[in-house]
Amino acid sequence: MRENGICTCWPGATVWLTGLPSSGKTTIAHAMAERVRADGRRVEVLDGDEIRTTLSAGLGFSREDRNTHVQRIGLVAEVLARNGVLVLVPVIAPYADQREAVRKRHEASDTPYLEVHVSAPVEVCAERDVKGLYAKRAAGELSGLTGVDDPYEVPESPDLRIASHQQTVQESLAALHTLLTERELA
Repeated sequence: MRENGICTCWPGATVWLTGLPSSGKTTIAHAMAERVRADGRRVEVLDGDEIRTTLSAGLGFSREDRNTHVQRIGLVAEVLARNGVLVLVPVIAPYADQREAVRKRHEASDTPYLEVHVSAPVEVCAERDVKGLYAKRAAGELSGLTGVDDPYEVPESPDLRIASHQQTVQESLAALHTLLTERELA
């Protein structure tokens, strides 16, 4: 069924893309959004960096602040997904318990949730360094960089693991689209 040119044939879902800074989460999320939007699908990207400037403005990078940030994004994602939107969430979310809390929020409302680990070695991420974080860390201007001097808990059993340093963005999109199709979300 189409409403105002938008297909309402698919259920909403949250696709949580977690990984180190500069691992490729945001690139994959925006490319997937473009692909499914072309099919007439309602889709939103909730970028962790963008949310920090609005909904999470004023929060720092302590474990407590990171938890608050992740839970805020998780709430918005769940509400959108529950209402039929495919929500792509590229956010570091370094702690397993924080990601699990978001998963449980989705389960409580019977809303589909997929966790995708976008993996790349820290050396590759440092070479990409799209935000200049690794350079600032190397220059001593930044501490608490996830995966360098702050922990990142690698997901033990994600729904999909994308090794972004070993495949193209198009290959990553194909793997993600296959997962959505298998779960009847695309």
